Amino acid sequence: MSLSHEIVQAIRQRQKRGLPEYIREKVILHICDTIAISLPAYKGAPIALKSIAGLSIGVKGGIGRVIGSEYRLPPAYAAFANTALAHALDYDDINDLARIHPTPVTLAAALAAADAEVSRRTDLITAVALGNELLCRLGYAIEPKGTGADSKWFLSQLFGYLGAAITAGLVLGLDDEELVHALGLAYMQAAGGKEPGVGTGSQARSIYPAFASMGGVQAAFLAREGVSAPTSCMDGKTGLFINYFGENLNEKQRSVLLETETWAFSDTSIKLYPSCRYSHPFIKSALVLRKHFRLNEINQIVIGINKTANMLCQPLENRCNPKTLQDAKFSIPFMVAFALVHGNVHLNNLTEEALVDTKVLNLTKLIKIEQTQVDTPGIPLGDIMIVTAKGTKRQIERILPETPFDEVKKKFIECCQYANVAEPEGLWETLRHNLDFDEVSRLPMIIH
Repeated sequence: MSLSHEIVQAIRQRQKRGLPEYIREKVILHICDTIAISLPAYKGAPIALKSIAGLSIGVKGGIGRVIGSEYRLPPAYAAFANTALAHALDYDDINDLARIHPTPVTLAAALAAADAEVSRRTDLITAVALGNELLCRLGYAIEPKGTGADSKWFLSQLFGYLGAAITAGLVLGLDDEELVHALGLAYMQAAGGKEPGVGTGSQARSIYPAFASMGGVQAAFLAREGVSAPTSCMDGKTGLFINYFGENLNEKQRSVLLETETWAFSDTSIKLYPSCRYSHPFIKSALVLRKHFRLNEINQIVIGINKTANMLCQPLENRCNPKTLQDAKFSIPFMVAFALVHGNVHLNNLTEEALVDTKVLNLTKLIKIEQTQVDTPGIPLGDIMIVTAKGTKRQIERILPETPFDEVKKKFIECCQYANVAEPEGLWETLRHNLDFDEVSRLPMIIH
């Protein structure tokens, strides 16, 4: 049996068994969060709107809804648009161990398929849950440490094609063979080179997962129409794993990917800062340290990183003087200085104006980078030492995978307020208790 067949078989086992209540509740939270961060993108992430405009030239009109607007596009293009909106602010959920942002990809795929199918064969929450679990499992199987072959790829994009294809396929009601072909057709489009994140000066990193949702949705529709693809796309001689990671999965890795008793998605976090996840433990440490010093007392800031985090610190001059907001969010030195100056990081203060904030820029001149940590699964500790004439203080903070419910609700309301949504509390309660495809279609319009 091919690995593609085994993946589909594992998904069917989970689907037949049904979602545990705690997973169902968690998926609802993550969908609510993804919707919430999509709405302020109209105001705070012009790159998403430019990308949608560029992609939809000549194809405006269709059945695919774009969250927060009256736009209608063909389903695959709508999937691109919705993922671009959800990821553009760098505020989306993430599984730190898998190094994947799952829900922006799968939610967009599910909505696109639902808009094209009157009879939805899988409900929204289940489809997103199963797609998310596949994405997280794919990440767990390769055990990414941020070095070696896995460091070359945005895993949310590379594996996102597969997750989106399965999610859309479940909503469309594809049978097992059709789902296998959808995986093969998704593989034929797979991409995700990481240079837009490692290099500087690019805005495109804001939208990279959108290509995956678009391609995965297209794969599902092609499979429904009877287009076949090699069943060996995952584990053949030129299959996905050997092409992108140098070797096929071994037995241990296959068992991690195919295990169905536990839920890898349970370790997925909802972000509390709109910046690259690698910056979060350092932001957390900076916010603790700023309580102990005035800015004019600081002589030096020593940031202790690992090899992977160093990619977000070098070249230091560029990272300390970002030219785009995307560069700022992907810079650990800049985000540390920003947190020390402002005492918080949120949509209202982390804007284009931050790029010329002299207090932040002057503070970055005091930053020194040291490699104090080894690469491990997940994200590094937030290791910061502040040196003053009176002495030094070191703070090391850890980011935990679970996000408190109250913090998620607070973020939802703040995002809605930023987007000028009326009665965000009411919207929160409606989505929390009545979440389905049709409820999403009644979301507030940000752009008419």
